[in-house]
Amino acid sequence: MRFAVIGLGSFGSYLARTLYEKGHEVLVIDKDKDKVEEAKDFSSQAVWMDSADKDSLQALGIQDMDVVVVSLGPEMESSILTVLYLHELGVNRILAKALSADHGKILEAIGATEVIYPERDMAVRLAQRLSSRNVLEYLPLAENISIQEIVPPEAFIGKKLRDLDLTNRYRVQVIAVRQLVPDQLIFIPGADFVVKDSDVLLVMGEEESIAELCACKK
Repeated sequence: MRFAVIGLGSFGSYLARTLYEKGHEVLVIDKDKDKVEEAKDFSSQAVWMDSADKDSLQALGIQDMDVVVVSLGPEMESSILTVLYLHELGVNRILAKALSADHGKILEAIGATEVIYPERDMAVRLAQRLSSRNVLEYLPLAENISIQEIVPPEAFIGKKLRDLDLTNRYRVQVIAVRQLVPDQLIFIPGADFVVKDSDVLLVMGEEESIAELCACKK
């Protein structure tokens, strides 16, 4: 895929580097010349320019990218103008980093297909992990619905999923099991799968239901 990352702060730089290492074509843009020079090591093309310039964006062929990510840090006006111009140029998918809820509403109104809040989302994920000793990872899907990696409660050890009956008891579905012994991932385990103390369960359901499951004593 072809990606463009506009803004080479910490978030933008890590994103560009990861996409590039995964084998994608990555164009990076920033008006800080030093950051652009550094980004040449982890991008297909690094351009020194002000992204709040519609003609320059068009000349660069930004409209041909599959995804454009706008991550301009504290520069709210520049991010708004950049998203507006990307939308006007016909970019299909525009992801924009928001500094606040109001900033996010503006970005959505002018054409961002997705608004991201990295600091807020990371804080929520961390709080979810810290609030329960069983939760290893947390991925929100919708309001009050998430996928979580959990350590199975002691009461689950040695029992079959059929006998635990988590779907009916808690309205929680086990969608995968990450086994440590042996090291493998079992996607949609069968009803006869026996839970071991070395397993990690990937479960999906309402957050209150998952929390109740984690607190299970029997």
